[in-house]
Amino acid sequence: MARDAEVSRNENEWEWPEEEIKRVGYKVVDLIAKHLSSLPKRPVFQPFPQKLQHEYLASSTPENGQTPDEVLTQFAEEIEPYPFGNGHPRFFGWVNPPPTVMGIFGDALAATMNPSNAGGNHAPIYVERQVIGWFKQLVGFPEESMGLLVSGGSMAALTGLTVARHVKAGFDVRAEGLQGAHPRLIVYKGAEGHGCNQKAVEVLGIGGENLRIVPHDAAQRIIPSALDTAIRKDREAGHRPIAVVASAGTVNTGAIDPLDEIADVCARHGVWLHVDAAYGGPAILSTKYHDALAALSRADSIALDPHKWLYVPVEAGVVLVRDGEAMRNAFSLVPPYLRTEVSTTGVGGPVWLSEYGFQQTRGFRALKVWMAIKHHGWEGYRKAIDKNIALAEHLAELVRQSPGLELCEPQSLSMVCFRYMTANLRGNDQALNSLNKQLLEKIQLGGQAFVSSTVMGDRFWLRACIVNFRTQREDLEALLEVVRECGAEIGASAP
Repeated sequence: MARDAEVSRNENEWEWPEEEIKRVGYKVVDLIAKHLSSLPKRPVFQPFPQKLQHEYLASSTPENGQTPDEVLTQFAEEIEPYPFGNGHPRFFGWVNPPPTVMGIFGDALAATMNPSNAGGNHAPIYVERQVIGWFKQLVGFPEESMGLLVSGGSMAALTGLTVARHVKAGFDVRAEGLQGAHPRLIVYKGAEGHGCNQKAVEVLGIGGENLRIVPHDAAQRIIPSALDTAIRKDREAGHRPIAVVASAGTVNTGAIDPLDEIADVCARHGVWLHVDAAYGGPAILSTKYHDALAALSRADSIALDPHKWLYVPVEAGVVLVRDGEAMRNAFSLVPPYLRTEVSTTGVGGPVWLSEYGFQQTRGFRALKVWMAIKHHGWEGYRKAIDKNIALAEHLAELVRQSPGLELCEPQSLSMVCFRYMTANLRGNDQALNSLNKQLLEKIQLGGQAFVSSTVMGDRFWLRACIVNFRTQREDLEALLEVVRECGAEIGASAP
């Protein structure tokens, strides 16, 4: 009899009654609420303990299942206490914001529906198309343009540059590949352009040797005249320039390339313009940077990351392509078992989204973006982004006024790069680099604040990126106090 009961339990464990779903669900919501509300009182960052590291990496696959309560208890005791840290108001590392609560709920509800967003005539398809439409309107793209929700800026770059290769190569890349006797395809980007764009160039078979790094000015922005010269030289050498990658906010310094002038160069030479706006694109909503980003409307393709400055839980990227039909032509390969007639009343629905990108299996990423934007509205985001920009400007001013700190100028968007400075090391970049590297690790492990770093030229800088709706002025003051204290300790122990 006991054996029969055990078999019955195992057979039914997949189908939960409504009350059990609610009971466990309430526990999950309690964990979410406790995590989010307790963040400001906790260390910004704590490494995963070495004991747990060993246990997790050396453990065998579970043979027998556990109760939901046991699983949640292990999460609460061993996983939740050791987050990445980006939910904390004093986390300023890389470009990693906290998630908006409506986005969290959107992720859960999308998983509940669990659709395949390749295509069809069901609600999630229209949600994604609506979200794409919102971003097209945001950047000023025409109605006939198209886009997709992707994992992030890397897949957006790969998608946009795939379409660029298809349109600008001068031969049928899909049929012939890159192994024939064709001119070398050339792509251009600035030195501060994100590395994912180089990865895309390499994955597409164009090759890193055919990626030209265009000279930049003192503000780390592409020099349009230098780009024009580089394209002309490659044309004269018999090569085929196909694409330029410009940045609407680099992740190093927040630099915004002169998009209008670069668009002029691209138009003059018939070259595709892809703009990496993964970080800085949402600043088109801001008071200060709207005009600098208005020329996004002139791009051929754009990468945006709602999971950055729109505070949507990862993964949530967007790629937009001005020529929607070219995007479809670059990717569409529909097998007979998926081919359907477009129908608004039957099962077919509009043209399948999988025809516009590489993925056939596509999750419901759009719901968390949809819910976050519906909840906050562009005006809510405008206020939050304006606040982040103002906080970054305030931090930069605090650094300027601090004798023991040096600011990397010019400061842009919500990015602030600076370094700790001592009078006896002034002018000695090698020694200052060593000091600031030690300082970075001490700050990160100290748990009171968190910054990342970057290198420009021969100088190592501490790097603070403010993309956090929880951050206040006192958090910036606390950060600099930690920098001064840690810097003084390192300086005192130096030989």
